[in-house]
Amino acid sequence: MDFERETYINLGKNIRKYRLAKGLSQEKLSELLDANSKFVGHVERVERFISLKKLILLSNILEVPLFKLFDFR
Repeated sequence: MDFERETYINLGKNIRKYRLAKGLSQEKLSELLDANSKFVGHVERVERFISLKKLILLSNILEVPLFKLFDFR
Protein backbone atom coordinates (compact mmCIF):
# COMPACT_ATOMS: atom_id res chain seq x y z
CA MET A 1 0.00 0.00 0.00
CA ASP A 2 1.36 3.43 -0.83
CA PHE A 3 1.94 6.13 1.77
CA GLU A 4 -0.80 8.45 0.48
CA ARG A 5 -3.51 5.76 0.57
CA GLU A 6 -2.38 4.59 4.01
CA THR A 7 -2.50 8.18 5.29
CA TYR A 8 -6.10 8.64 4.10
CA ILE A 9 -7.13 5.28 5.59
CA ASN A 10 -5.67 6.21 8.98
CA LEU A 11 -7.15 9.70 8.80
CA GLY A 12 -10.58 8.17 8.16
CA LYS A 13 -10.17 5.84 11.14
CA ASN A 14 -9.24 8.75 13.41
CA ILE A 15 -12.15 10.85 12.20
CA ARG A 16 -14.47 7.95 13.01
CA LYS A 17 -12.88 7.42 16.44
CA TYR A 18 -13.21 11.06 17.48
CA ARG A 19 -16.68 11.40 15.90
CA LEU A 20 -17.97 8.44 17.91
CA ALA A 21 -16.28 9.75 21.08
CA LYS A 22 -18.27 12.97 20.57
CA GLY A 23 -21.50 10.99 20.04
CA LEU A 24 -22.05 12.31 16.52
CA SER A 25 -23.54 10.40 13.60
CA GLN A 26 -21.95 10.66 10.18
CA GLU A 27 -24.99 12.59 9.00
CA LYS A 28 -24.89 15.08 11.90
CA LEU A 29 -21.17 15.72 11.45
CA SER A 30 -21.70 16.19 7.71
CA GLU A 31 -24.41 18.73 8.50
CA LEU A 32 -22.10 20.60 10.89
CA LEU A 33 -19.48 20.65 8.11
CA ASP A 34 -22.07 22.05 5.71
CA ALA A 35 -21.55 19.07 3.41
CA ASN A 36 -23.64 16.39 1.74
CA SER A 37 -25.23 14.06 4.32
CA LYS A 38 -23.03 11.16 3.15
CA PHE A 39 -19.78 13.17 3.10
CA VAL A 40 -18.29 11.99 6.41
CA GLY A 41 -19.03 8.35 5.59
CA HIS A 42 -17.28 8.77 2.24
CA VAL A 43 -14.25 10.36 3.93
CA GLU A 44 -14.07 7.67 6.62
CA ARG A 45 -14.13 4.97 3.90
CA VAL A 46 -11.67 6.91 1.69
CA GLU A 47 -14.20 7.23 -1.12
CA ARG A 48 -13.73 11.03 -1.10
CA PHE A 49 -10.98 13.33 0.07
CA ILE A 50 -11.45 16.11 2.59
CA SER A 51 -10.04 19.60 2.04
CA LEU A 52 -7.76 21.29 4.54
CA LYS A 53 -10.47 23.89 5.15
CA LYS A 54 -12.96 21.16 6.12
CA LEU A 55 -10.31 19.34 8.19
CA ILE A 56 -9.72 22.49 10.24
CA LEU A 57 -13.47 22.91 10.75
CA LEU A 58 -13.80 19.21 11.65
CA SER A 59 -10.99 19.57 14.18
CA ASN A 60 -12.84 22.46 15.82
CA ILE A 61 -16.19 20.63 15.84
CA LEU A 62 -14.66 17.50 17.36
CA GLU A 63 -12.56 19.62 19.76
CA VAL A 64 -9.46 17.68 18.77
CA PRO A 65 -6.20 19.37 17.75
CA LEU A 66 -5.65 18.97 14.02
CA PHE A 67 -2.41 17.04 14.50
CA LYS A 68 -4.30 14.36 16.49
CA LEU A 69 -6.25 13.45 13.34
CA PHE A 70 -2.88 12.54 11.81
CA ASP A 71 -1.59 10.56 14.82
CA PHE A 72 -1.44 7.04 13.40
CA ARG A 73 0.19 5.21 16.27
